[in-house]
Amino acid sequence: MLYKYEATNLNGERQTGEIDAANLEIAINSLQRRNLIIISIEPAEKISFFAKNIRFFERVKARDIVLLSRQLSTLFEAKVPVLESFKLLSAESENSTLRRKLSQVVEDIEGGISMSQAMAKHPDVFSKFYVSMVRSGEESGRLEEIFLELADHLERSYELTSKARNALLYPAFVSIVFIAVVLIMMIFVIPRLETILSEAGQNVPIFTKVIIGISKFLKDFGPILLLGLAVGLVMLWRYIRTKPGRMAFSRFQLDIPYAGALFRKFYLARVADNMRILLSSGISMVRTLEITADVVGNRVYEKILSQATDAVKGGSSLSEALAKYDDIPLLVSKMAKIGEESGKLNFMLETLARFYKREVDSIVENMVALIEPAMIIVLGTMVALLLLSILGPIYNLSGSI
Repeated sequence: MLYKYEATNLNGERQTGEIDAANLEIAINSLQRRNLIIISIEPAEKISFFAKNIRFFERVKARDIVLLSRQLSTLFEAKVPVLESFKLLSAESENSTLRRKLSQVVEDIEGGISMSQAMAKHPDVFSKFYVSMVRSGEESGRLEEIFLELADHLERSYELTSKARNALLYPAFVSIVFIAVVLIMMIFVIPRLETILSEAGQNVPIFTKVIIGISKFLKDFGPILLLGLAVGLVMLWRYIRTKPGRMAFSRFQLDIPYAGALFRKFYLARVADNMRILLSSGISMVRTLEITADVVGNRVYEKILSQATDAVKGGSSLSEALAKYDDIPLLVSKMAKIGEESGKLNFMLETLARFYKREVDSIVENMVALIEPAMIIVLGTMVALLLLSILGPIYNLSGSI
């Protein structure tokens, strides 16, 4: 949001201008860091209710962060100063939310804090993993390499997430459409069929009677069922947001038949890739485990990594700490042990990440290949039974006329 301000500097000289900040407090803090004494500050223009709602739904996508990382790597390689790089990218960003966040980063850097500290103020855009990598780049003087590696890593993670999501999107969409069609037939078509059969005094098969009974139930109690479903979904959503709920949902993810294997390999690939990137950047094993636990995205593996962190702090090796858990395959702990003994842990983690990424790709390809014919068979059978229950009595009725 843009604010107009009037202030004086330490010499008593009056200054006026505009500052872009997320809220009034951040704007005031940014001006005070410039050693300005604020006389007045107010929004440059009033934002409409509609604009506020649009801004609420705006978000920074993974693709935006990948592009930002590549651009920063290029600018740092060209020896463009940090502040100028962020000013340039802030002005050119097409995403208004990211543009606003980068403007705030510029303000903070101008105020005297480091780039990683400025980014850490925006966890909704820059994760702990991202900030830790940037901090390591600042300390080692390898910012251009770090941002290039971050871009590659985030792109791999984005592709992996997209494949896993797309594999489950098709069956979910087809199922929802089918359920909607069946409900329309049950509520609007079947009652008319019942009226026709009742007036004709036609004897109907037992299966048709069952379908008519279900149709009556849905017509009479449909609103109550819909309300109950809405209440149930809200309660489920609220439960999932609690700590036990998140753990239960994470466990459910891993235990789903067949799809659970996809999620397991997806999270293991993320763990191995994150740890490899962090360790290769000079971050300690304990801190690597802590950061990976924060960004893994599954409560089961987050708990495992947190407990492994405590074990490593107590003197245990990574392989020993991970070998205790059934959700960590023997392959992972064995590869980690070989890496520790040979001094090539980063190489082993990279190998594990590639292996599990290929496994995810293979599972997704198999699911896509099998889901379509399976859905056709299942849905075709259900549609055929439904049509037979409708058309059978009508055919018998027309034959008896």
